[in-house]
Amino acid sequence: MIRRPEPESIPKAPGSYQFKDIDGRIIYVGKAKSLRSRIGSYFQPIEKLPMRTQQLVSQAETLEWIQVRNEVEALILEHNLIQEHHPRFNVRLRDDKSYPFLAVTLLDKWPRAMLTRGKIKKGNRYFGPYVDVRAIRETLDLLQRTFPLRTCSANKYKRHEKLRKPCLDFHIEKCCGPCVSKVTEEQYEDLVKDLIRFLEGHTEEVVAELVEVMNTASAEQNFEKAARVRDKLFNVQKAAEKQTMVGTRSEDFDVVAFKDDEFEAAAHVFYVRKGRVMGQRSFILEKAEDLPPEILQARILEKLYIEENPLGNPKALYVQEIPDNKDFFEEWLSGKRGSRVQILIPYRGNKKSLMKTVQMNAADAFKRNRLRRLGDHNSRSKALNDLQQYLGLPKPPLRIECYDMSHMQGTNYVGSMVVMEDAVLKKRDYRKFKIKSFVGNDDYAAMAEVVRRRLNNLLLAEQKPSAESNSFAYPPHLLLVDGGKGQLSAAVKILKELNLEDRIPVAAIAKKYEEVYVPWNPDPIRIPRDSEALYLLQRIRDESHRFAVNYHRQLRNKQMKKSILDEISGLGPVRKQKLVQHFGSIEKIRKAELDDFTKLTWLPKSVAKEVFEKCSGKISDGT
Repeated sequence: MIRRPEPESIPKAPGSYQFKDIDGRIIYVGKAKSLRSRIGSYFQPIEKLPMRTQQLVSQAETLEWIQVRNEVEALILEHNLIQEHHPRFNVRLRDDKSYPFLAVTLLDKWPRAMLTRGKIKKGNRYFGPYVDVRAIRETLDLLQRTFPLRTCSANKYKRHEKLRKPCLDFHIEKCCGPCVSKVTEEQYEDLVKDLIRFLEGHTEEVVAELVEVMNTASAEQNFEKAARVRDKLFNVQKAAEKQTMVGTRSEDFDVVAFKDDEFEAAAHVFYVRKGRVMGQRSFILEKAEDLPPEILQARILEKLYIEENPLGNPKALYVQEIPDNKDFFEEWLSGKRGSRVQILIPYRGNKKSLMKTVQMNAADAFKRNRLRRLGDHNSRSKALNDLQQYLGLPKPPLRIECYDMSHMQGTNYVGSMVVMEDAVLKKRDYRKFKIKSFVGNDDYAAMAEVVRRRLNNLLLAEQKPSAESNSFAYPPHLLLVDGGKGQLSAAVKILKELNLEDRIPVAAIAKKYEEVYVPWNPDPIRIPRDSEALYLLQRIRDESHRFAVNYHRQLRNKQMKKSILDEISGLGPVRKQKLVQHFGSIEKIRKAELDDFTKLTWLPKSVAKEVFEKCSGKISDGT
């Protein structure tokens, strides 16, 4: 374990610090406004540190730091060291997929318009990234008919230049033929400028110019030229329809949202320029430590903006959480942009609606990443085999049953049984349980009751086989309970009581640190956090929790309806249903004011008054 350096030896200046293991490998890189203050925070009683920080400090042997002049340099230095050494305790970025950009190669003599996924070259213009490759290919095809820039590779261009014969694109009017001198450099440069103006969002200017050229040609009775410009105008307008308008034409902003759990986060961003969504992307952040939302938001922004943004830096960043380094980040981005940049949370209007859309995309990326790990047959097989090794099972757990409880202060106590076969959820075998053996709050007794009822059904099904399909007739290869040692002990007790401990392996997964407990080991089994085996356990545990919570809510809402609305005279089944549909839930009915009820034309005022008094617990003034 690392020794604490003398405080006087650590500078108070900004900088980056590196923890190294016994072999001299960098295992963590951090940055600090004050190195002395930040490094000192690691050397407090170890039990007060977060679990992952405890692991870092216990595995580190040496500590080094590099002093710099300001926070910006500290941020860039941290980024470069992480890129070079890939420390295991640092947050790691993993792109969900490689998104294409639409590039205009201004570095070439005759700039080329093309889709690229490669490295961004300074000097070229890039637009995107885009999610739908097919859509951007269609857009590029439309734009080629209006701005016929070459799209060919350098080798193909040189070959046709040498042959003095143009390619097919020239003959179908999708290229203006620079390889055979069919266009001057000035004319080609104008086409490049017009294409870039369109892609930047100045679509109205481009359309207005084309309309003017078309009208002039028509007035001069040059109808052939007018027809060609008309076709170009149609293609430009069709391409413009593919650019979603989400703001005013003077607005440049980015919208950033994320979805996370203890081990990873999915982030999604919309790039809006001139009021139009010019690109979007998502990526995965693998956490190596517990990160509060404001720090996670800061890490996401650092990952997004430490590299040069092809679309330029925006005037505003709309975020899900205010980052902990907001003032520094605003100052840094303002310096890069050359004007003030603000970081804001949208609370109303179009920006809030757009944030919800971005959050939905982030949640979808998060779910997609989880499902992709389980969707591949090879990864599923590996997860099951790894589980067998980690948990010491006699064979791979082809059928896993997971149990969880849900209640509110001991009321509407329920349990859930979720089934996974061959690492795929089998929803038709799910089961719900109402707790019947006691009243109050006792998770261990509730777990024991649910496991006993399930296993009694197994024994009954084995004694009296039925031709009908019965999910209780199949014993699980792994009985998994959501919780720690207490829940595990409750399940083990029932297995012994029913003489099934030798037939059915059992384990428990604790949510706090994703630790897995088994009866034969007093210490938790920590399955590697990036393993397919742990993702499988998390998936079925999360599903059992969701299933239990939903069932609990159904019972609670049913009870609330019965206890409140059924007691009101004049409120029959039809009115009761309309009331719930109008407000959305019983909770919203409780929060409603008297005016909200009296303005309902189908609800008599006397009934509206009684509903208000019964549901809110308030006395109306009688008016």
